[in-house]
Amino acid sequence: MKELSVTGESPDESKQGQSSTGPTQAPSEPEEPSEAAAPSETKASSETKASSEATEPEAASTPKAKAGTSPAWAAAPRPSTDGDARTDGAIPTDPRRSLSAGADAQKPDPDGAKAPAEARQTPRWAAGGTDVAGTDSAAQATVALPALGPGAGAGADTARTPAAEEKRPAPAAAPSGAGARPAAVKPAQAPVRESEPVPPVAPPRPPAAGVPGPKAAERPTGVPGPVTTARPATQPGTPPGPGQSEQRPRPPIDLLAQLTNTPAPPQTPMRSVARRFKIWGPVAVVLAVGVATAQMVRPLPKPTLALEGSASYTFQGGGFSVPWPDHGQSAAKVVGAGSLGTSGEQKPVPTASVAKVMTAYVILKGHPLKKGESGEQITLDAQAEADSANRDESRVPLKAGQRFTQEQMLQMLMIPSGNNVARQLARWDAGSEDAFAEKMNKVARELGMKDTVYTDPSGLLESTKSTAVDQLKLAEVVMQNEVFRQVVRMPNATIPGLEKPIYNNNALLSTQPGTAGIKTGSSTPAGGALMWAAYRTVDGKDQLLLGVTMDQRSPGGDSNAHLKRALDNTQKVIAGVRDGLVSATVVKKGQVVGYVDDGLDGRTPLVATADLKSAGWPGLKPAFKLADGGRAVPHEAKAGTEVGVLTVGDGPGAAKVPVALQKDLSEPGFGSKLVRLG
Repeated sequence: MKELSVTGESPDESKQGQSSTGPTQAPSEPEEPSEAAAPSETKASSETKASSEATEPEAASTPKAKAGTSPAWAAAPRPSTDGDARTDGAIPTDPRRSLSAGADAQKPDPDGAKAPAEARQTPRWAAGGTDVAGTDSAAQATVALPALGPGAGAGADTARTPAAEEKRPAPAAAPSGAGARPAAVKPAQAPVRESEPVPPVAPPRPPAAGVPGPKAAERPTGVPGPVTTARPATQPGTPPGPGQSEQRPRPPIDLLAQLTNTPAPPQTPMRSVARRFKIWGPVAVVLAVGVATAQMVRPLPKPTLALEGSASYTFQGGGFSVPWPDHGQSAAKVVGAGSLGTSGEQKPVPTASVAKVMTAYVILKGHPLKKGESGEQITLDAQAEADSANRDESRVPLKAGQRFTQEQMLQMLMIPSGNNVARQLARWDAGSEDAFAEKMNKVARELGMKDTVYTDPSGLLESTKSTAVDQLKLAEVVMQNEVFRQVVRMPNATIPGLEKPIYNNNALLSTQPGTAGIKTGSSTPAGGALMWAAYRTVDGKDQLLLGVTMDQRSPGGDSNAHLKRALDNTQKVIAGVRDGLVSATVVKKGQVVGYVDDGLDGRTPLVATADLKSAGWPGLKPAFKLADGGRAVPHEAKAGTEVGVLTVGDGPGAAKVPVALQKDLSEPGFGSKLVRLG
C-alpha cells in the first residue's frame, strides 16, 4: 500500500532544515539547545527562505510501518495547545509550513501512470502544537494517511514518530556575488507537486443537542477525534451527586450584576431605604394624584348658617316677678318673647271643662273654618235632648231634630260650657264618644302633651287629667285659629233656636282689660281651673299673653267657689305680666350675628340688615335663632346678599330681621377640598 505523510514543522525546526529518516539519510548536525541556536536564528531564517524560493519542496520518504499498527503517540489524545484556546478557532498561517504528498518510492504502475498525490489539509486535531513539556517550540507531529489513487492497496499505515525525526543540516551560505544558490536535491527522491498554503480551518464545534456527530468511517483511520470534556448534567428536580453543589436560584440583583459584570453592592440600610423608595415612590405618587382628583370632583357640602357667640341680649331693669298663686299649679308665657315660668308641682290633675278646648281643636282640625264662615249644618239627636235634662252638669237646652251650624255649636260649647253639646259634636265627628276620645289623645301626643289623658269630650269624668304646662301647649296652638279666638273672647251670644242668650263663665272678660278668654272649668275633683289669654300692646304691637291655672280650691267651698278662686289668682298674674312688659332694641343694623359655614372650616360673617325690637321683661334673655328662611344658602354670593333670617324670641310672634353677607362668599379653595374628611 502506498502512503502519504504529512509533516508539520515548527518555525524553530525550519531554521535548521529537515531530512528524511530513510536508510540513506545524510549525517545530521548534533541538536543544540534552543538558547545556543538563538544567535544564528536570523541567518538561518533568511537562508531557509532563499532555499525554498529556488527549489521545489523536498519529498520526504518514510519507512513503512508495520501493517495494522499505529504508533502509541498517534492513538493517544493530543495535549491541548494554545491554538485550541483561540476563540475564533482559526489556525495561524505560516508561509514556511506546507503540506506535501509523498511520491511513491516504488516502481510505477504497468500503465506508466503514477498515483496522484493529493494535498490534504491538516485538520485542527492533527496540527502541531505546544509539546507536552510545555516548551515554546512546537513539536513535530506526523500522521500517516492512506495513499489515494487506483493503485492504492490495503496496506499498513506508515508513521514517522517525533523520536525518529532528525533535523536537516542547514544549507551552506551562498558564495559572495552569486545570484542564486542551487537547491540541494536528493537523488533517491522523485519530484513532487508543489504544495499549496493551507487555509485556516475553523475548529470543530461539538454537535448541537439532538444532531448526531460525524460517523467513525468519515474520520481517517488511526486519527483520534477531538477531545471534549463532558460535564455531568443535572436534570431538573434531580438531587446533586457526590462532589456537586446544589444549584439554587440567585437573587435578581446578583443576576443583573453578573450580566453587567458589576458585582452587587453591599447591602446597607440606606440602600434598602432607597430601593423601597424607588419601588413604592411611584405607587404613592399615583395614589396621591388619584385621591387629589377624587377630592376635587366630590360634591361640596351644603353651606349652613350658624350664630355668632356674641349674639345675645338681656333686658335691662330689675325687681320683676310673676305673682303666682300660693297653691295648685300654674304656667304662663308671652308668645314670641318667652316663658314666664311655672308654679307648683306639675302633676296630672282633673281638668274639668278645660278639656273642651281640645274638643274644639279636634273639630276645627277635622272641619276647618275660616273667618266669616259658619260651617256645616249639624242635626241634633235624641241623646243631646236627653242630656239637656241633667241638672248636675253644665248644659244647653236642646231639642232633637234641631239644626245648628258648626260655628253655633262651637259657641254653645265654649261660652256656656255645654257638656251635652260636647258629646253631640263627638258623635257627629267620630261616630261615638269613645272614638272621639281616642282622637283627642292622638292630637295630645302630637303636641307633646305627655302628661295628659282624655277619657271623655266634656271633661266631666275625673279620669280626664293634665298639667298646666301641657295645657299651655294646647293654648298656644289653638289660639292661632282665628275662628276660635273670635269665639272664646265673646262674653255672651244670642243663637237662633235657643230660648235665651248664653253667657260666658269667665268674668275676667269684663273685669280685666285685655283679657281674651279662653275657658273656665270647675268640679269637686278638679277644683277651679282657667285657661286664659290676654293682650298687651308694646311699641304698637299687640303681645299675646297665655297661661293656665289649675287645681285652685277654696276652703269649704263648692265648685263655684273654686272657680272664683282660680279667676282671682289668674287676674293677679295677668296684671303683673302686663305691667312688666317692655320693648327694647335687641339687634342693631350691621351687627354681626352669625356666619355662613361652608362645611370645610370656611366662615363668612352675617350682619343684620335693620334694627330689631322685641318685647320682654327685666332680666329676660330671649332666644336667638338663625335660619335660611326657606331659601337655599349659595356656595358663592356677593357681599350684601340676604341669605337668612334672625329670629329673637319664641313662637309665632317672635321678632325677626333679615341677615346678609358682610363680604363676598367664595367656594372652598384647593387646600380645603384636598384635606376634607367625610
